[in-house]
Amino acid sequence: MQLKALRYFAMVATTGSFSATAKHFQVPSSSVSRFISKLEQDIGQQLFYRNTRSVRLTEIGEKYYIQIKEVLDTLDFANEEATGKNSNVRGLVRINTAVALGRLHISRIVNQLHDIYPDLSVELILTDTFIDPVQEGADITIRIGSLQDSALIARKVCDQTYVLCASPEYLERYGTPETPQDIQKHQCLVYKGVSGSQRWYFRQNELDKPIEIEPQGPLKSNNAEVLVSAALEGRGIVLFPTWIFEEDYFKNKQLVKLLPKWLCTVEPYVVGIHLVSPENRIRSKKVRTVLDFILKEIGSPPYWDNILTF
Repeated sequence: MQLKALRYFAMVATTGSFSATAKHFQVPSSSVSRFISKLEQDIGQQLFYRNTRSVRLTEIGEKYYIQIKEVLDTLDFANEEATGKNSNVRGLVRINTAVALGRLHISRIVNQLHDIYPDLSVELILTDTFIDPVQEGADITIRIGSLQDSALIARKVCDQTYVLCASPEYLERYGTPETPQDIQKHQCLVYKGVSGSQRWYFRQNELDKPIEIEPQGPLKSNNAEVLVSAALEGRGIVLFPTWIFEEDYFKNKQLVKLLPKWLCTVEPYVVGIHLVSPENRIRSKKVRTVLDFILKEIGSPPYWDNILTF
């Protein structure tokens, strides 16, 4: 059994494509197919379901991938240690993050990453579904919310800062709320996820017991950008973290911040953003390099909090 066959297998399992794997390793697709077929013969099991549209792992293939990935990660780590700290950063790093955060921010950072490390490839998966990084093979997961006790290694990016806002047109028509209780009289644009509609919490100091509001209005959605667009069109008030908004919305007075003396959240406690990785992944030079790069690009405080200055 050849190591090359295992690397081809792991890449096909990740990309779901023989052609993408061939492109990554700069070999003909026929070579990848031949090595995979020989691997299946050697172990006496079918690893992939193949058709003209897709390639996906069989149940045996999924179990085999998890075991082989551990072996390849250990080997890559050993190679990195042997070649020294000054060797080029190369290989594949898998990043998982929320859809909106990935589209608005992480995708740009990944593009900058490739300019500096051309031998590094990134698989960026955007999903709002809570995943198990170990089972999904993610090297870095950007997690929003509370962290559960686990074997994952976490590095904090920031606490989320929220902004309550509406368009000038909406405020001219309906008036400006002066207290959290006034929100109940207004048209609100509410995020509704798998756990139901969000509630809004207000406090004047971090240690205060929050005032809980159940916002109501003409539109609910599981997509934050849909709700922000509705706010820009004057349909109601929104409450979202700073990273959801574009700086120009406030710079150009398209949106106006409300209740500036209040701390606003969608949880009764402070919610943070963390970069988490399985312990065996964080030992890899390429993963540590990407983690450090993401943290540096976001900054502390995060650059998206610049909207608070307008």
